[in-house]
Amino acid sequence: MKKQERHRIIRELVESENIETQEELAKALQARGFNATQATVSRDIKELMLVKVTDMRGGYRYAFPKERHHMMSSEQMEQLIRNSVISVRSGGNLVVLHTLPGAAQGAAYAIDSMKWRGVMGTVAGDDTIFVAIESPEIAEEFSSYFRWRDDIEPVEKHRRRKKE
Repeated sequence: MKKQERHRIIRELVESENIETQEELAKALQARGFNATQATVSRDIKELMLVKVTDMRGGYRYAFPKERHHMMSSEQMEQLIRNSVISVRSGGNLVVLHTLPGAAQGAAYAIDSMKWRGVMGTVAGDDTIFVAIESPEIAEEFSSYFRWRDDIEPVEKHRRRKKE
């Protein structure tokens, strides 16, 4: 298959998955019918100008560089999230984050940009973010990230008690 088609598939993979290594990218391409060696993948990465960025778990993944004036570093995005989120609740595969007034859309943008594993998408209002997650297990992992502050309590403490 031609290089243009391979580059199109690489764009799709990088935008939809957390590809951390050249080996992972080569395997993903092979799964889609491309015979891609590590040398080919290395050239493709250089030609597409892919960069490695950190994700919210502290790992690295390939990404496309954004326009400089719109680009926030991973550290800036993480700081934005940490400064904005004031509570977290989850149920099933949905996580609800409450933020300071006016901060939800910026925090949701940061969550989407960081491509957290299993996050399908976010919807943000003024001070609330709904995060759709692939599975309840990943939702719990995602929620635990936001419980770094002493004043953000686990889900169980937020549940209403039954009247006796």
